[in-house]
Order: sequence, then C-alpha cells, then structure tokens
Amino acid sequence: MNFKRKKRWHSLPGVPLTELDKQVMYWENKGKLVPTRELIKTPEQIEGIRKSGVVNTGVLDEVACHIHAGMNTQEIDDICMNYCKEHNAIPACLNYEGFPKSVCTSINEVVCHGIPKTSDVLKEGDIINVDMTTIVDGYYADASRMFIIGKTTPEKEQLVRVTKECLEIGAEAAKPYSFVGDIGHAIQKHAEKYHYGVVRDLCGHGVGLKFHEEPNVNHYGHKGTGMLLVPGMVFTIEPMINMGTWKVYIDADDPFGWEVITGDELPSAQWEHTFVMTEHGVEILTH
Repeated sequence: MNFKRKKRWHSLPGVPLTELDKQVMYWENKGKLVPTRELIKTPEQIEGIRKSGVVNTGVLDEVACHIHAGMNTQEIDDICMNYCKEHNAIPACLNYEGFPKSVCTSINEVVCHGIPKTSDVLKEGDIINVDMTTIVDGYYADASRMFIIGKTTPEKEQLVRVTKECLEIGAEAAKPYSFVGDIGHAIQKHAEKYHYGVVRDLCGHGVGLKFHEEPNVNHYGHKGTGMLLVPGMVFTIEPMINMGTWKVYIDADDPFGWEVITGDELPSAQWEHTFVMTEHGVEILTH
C-alpha cells in the first residue's frame, strides 16, 4: 500500500508565496523533512530568546569568575540560582522531569547531566562542563562551557579545544536551506581526525518557546539528511566529544537516573550555544 506523507508546510490562504515558502515547499516535494510554521520564530520571539540569552551568558560569566579547585559543584549551583533570582530568571533544569538542581555540572568522564552536590569537589586538572538553561519572560536560552581547573594534561586540553572547534565548525556548516545532517557531518569529520568518539545518544535541539523543540540536532551523520534549516529557526548545537568510545551509560549510583558517563570512563567535553538561523547563516544568541 502506498502511504503519502502528511504535508508539514502549508501556504497561507490569500497570502502570496514568499521565497521561504517556495524553498520549503520545493524541498518537501523532494521528500525532505521540513519544519512546520510553528518552528519559525517571529522577530518578537527571537528578541525574547535573545534577552534570555543575555542572562544565560551572565550566569556562565559569573561561574567563570568563581570556579576554582577546592570548591564543590553545589557551590556552582548556588551561584547559578542566585544569579537567576537577581535577574528575574528561572533555571529551566530545576525539577525538569525530576532533575533536582538548577544547573548541570559534568566532571571528567561525566558526559552531561551531572548533578551538583557537596561531595563533588573540584581538583587540579579536572575538566568540567557547566550547562545552564534560563527562562526569562517565558523564553528559553541554553548554553554550556568547559572549564579547566588549574593545569591539566595535554590530552584533556586538546579534548576541550577540539570540542570547541567542533561547535564552531558545526555552526559554520549551518546555512539557510541546508540540513541538520550537514552540521553533524562536519562535527563528526573533525572529531574523528583525533580519533575521538562523538556521542550519539544525546543531541542538540530546537529551543526558545520550550526547553526542547524540533529539530533534533545530531552531532554525527551525513550531508543532506535531517530537517531543512530555514531562517527563523532557533536551535542548539552542543557536541559531546569523548576521548575514547562514543558509547555512554547512565550511572547506576545516581538515584535520579540522570548522570551520563562515557562507556570506557575516559574524559568527555561539551560546548553549547543557542543559535537563530538568518538569511546569511546562524547568529549566536548566547555568548
């Protein structure tokens, strides 16, 4: 039996087709996955997300001012929570599907979703990802940074640097009317030059009006696959790059079932920004 895919993009009655309409309808007729109109943010919505991004950046800047060997990750959570309170923001992670804290703090072999706690004390040589999502006036912005505590090994330094390069290369690959798979292909190609593993079980995502929206932004894959990227879409790119295997597991000792660990327990790194697609490429909304 021949099933026809339901159209995701519809022209508006009585409204002439725009260049965006023509491009999206062309690719949908070619059988490609395209966004719905709901995923295209209005200028007012983009401005709201941008304002949330300013606060998100401020949170991570505040962490950068205070992070040091000897502090525990609960102290990082306190910094983030206090900053949000002072700037009329809500930490999106807090109580999200049972997550108990306001920020994710992922040390060394913890890939992501590390839970702040007083028992996790930062040591010289650690690398840590601090991942923050803020809600300001109902708009979401999401970003994370890597921090090196004191002096670490050349191997960890390289992992942190290359992962940031993966984020930048992925952003360069995101062009209007290109595809999500172009981002993943570029990231995977760069990471595998260093024999690193690109995590496949977690991905970037649409964001702005909700914590997680379409599309899923995989950090591996093939050009021309995944959803069509069009101006007005807002999404994260957040490659998780492992020093060894790309495989991961959930820490059995985590009572909340959140912390993701590398399969071989070698270090992992991640950098993340929220981007808006424009007619000329992506613009960063979190710095």
